[in-house]
Formats: sequence, structure tokens, C-alpha cells
Amino acid sequence: MMAALIVFGLFVLLIAFGAPIGVALGAAGIGAILNFDLGVAMVSRNFEANIAKFPLIAIPFFILAGNLMEKSRIVDGISKFVILLTGKRTGGLAIAGVITCIFWGAVSGSGPATAAALGMVFIAPMIRQGYDKYYAASTIAAGAGLSIIIPPSIAFIVYGNLTNVSVGALFLGGILPGIVVGLFLIIAVYLGARKHGFRGSEASG
Repeated sequence: MMAALIVFGLFVLLIAFGAPIGVALGAAGIGAILNFDLGVAMVSRNFEANIAKFPLIAIPFFILAGNLMEKSRIVDGISKFVILLTGKRTGGLAIAGVITCIFWGAVSGSGPATAAALGMVFIAPMIRQGYDKYYAASTIAAGAGLSIIIPPSIAFIVYGNLTNVSVGALFLGGILPGIVVGLFLIIAVYLGARKHGFRGSEASG
């Protein structure tokens, strides 16, 4: 018990003195290995066992697919098509942003990547159309946050590997919640746009 408190105290002390979190965690880990006589060889074995998992290979490929779609300007085509469908409705541009975030999240599997790719596409046009800048930014941020539950989610892959849960089962389990949360977000965006008077565009497309 005392050794555990010493290790935790070392971590807190390093954080208090402004050490990077990675350094503090590393030092605390080394302290735990030395205090509990775990053996340095076990560290390398555990490290190799945790990264040598086949499903983790999917993560860089999802990121690559998202980057390729962004560079090929496919996102522009998707966004223009969705705007064509929703643009004239109240809050149509914001609704289009959420719908595009859902599609983009199903490609990249990453919330930050979705926010980065679609923030440039939707936020500035929303502001030009009269949307409040905070409303525009929060709409895209909330839509991008759906990427964590919409398959293929990188978070699901990492969680599945850490807990030895089937990644495929997690993907299947995320489909319905992702759709439901996305629909409720679209409704919330529409109600917010109607409350603040954010009208649709005169000409969509």
C-alpha cells in the first residue's frame, strides 16, 4: 500500500512541477516496476503484446481513407448534395452540416478529423448566411462528436482491443445509437435555428 502511495505521489509531484503528463506517467511506471520488482523484461513483452493486434492496423487505414477523401474534394461534393436537399429549410445549412458529419464520421472514424474537414466547409458559409458564429461552430463540433459511436469508430477499435471485446460487435452496437443520436441532433439544430430565426438559403446548390 505504501509503495502504491509513493508511486502515485511521484506522479502528482511531477505534474505539480509542470512535467509533461507523458513524462510523469513514465516516471510513475518506472517507479512501480522498481518498487514491485516486476522486472524490466516484462515491460517489453507487454508493450509488444498490446501493439501486435491485427484490428489496430485498421486505424491508420481509416485515417488514410479520410485524408484521401479530403484531398480529392469528395467532401465538397457530398456537402453540396446534402445542401441541395436541405438548404432551403429553416436551419438547412446547419442540418446539412450535421448530416455530412454523420457520413464523414462513417468514413474517417475520428471526431477531430471530421471537425477539421467539415469545419472549413460549413462554418464560414453559415456565418455569411447570418448564423451566429458560436452556433455554427458548436453545430459542427457536436456533429463531429457522433464519429465516436458511428462505425467504423477508432474509439471502438481501441476499446475492443483493450477489453478483448469483439470490434465487429461494437460496430454493430453503434449503428442504431448513432442514427438515433444523429436524428435527435438534427431536431435540436432545427429547433435552435427556428428559435433564432436562421432561415434557409434562397437558392440551394
